[in-house]
Amino acid sequence: MGTPVNQRVQKRREALRAAGLRPVQLWLPDTRDPTFRAELAREARLIAQSDAKDIDLQERMDAVWEETLADVEAMEARDQASRNEKK
Repeated sequence: MGTPVNQRVQKRREALRAAGLRPVQLWLPDTRDPTFRAELAREARLIAQSDAKDIDLQERMDAVWEETLADVEAMEARDQASRNEKK
């Protein structure tokens, strides 16, 4: 017969603690709750309405995206150059 579940769970928890981890409890919204879904829909509508009024928003978001891509490409190029120097 195998090891009882509670002993396996306890052993696993002890191993995790030995690895420097600790248990935490998180309380999250119940996404199945109709009131949560209604609030989510309400907030999404407000965001969509706000975005529709801001005609420059997409241009600003595109500019930020382009800057981000340029930064990532520069970092990748530096990393590649560093790896090549080490060879």
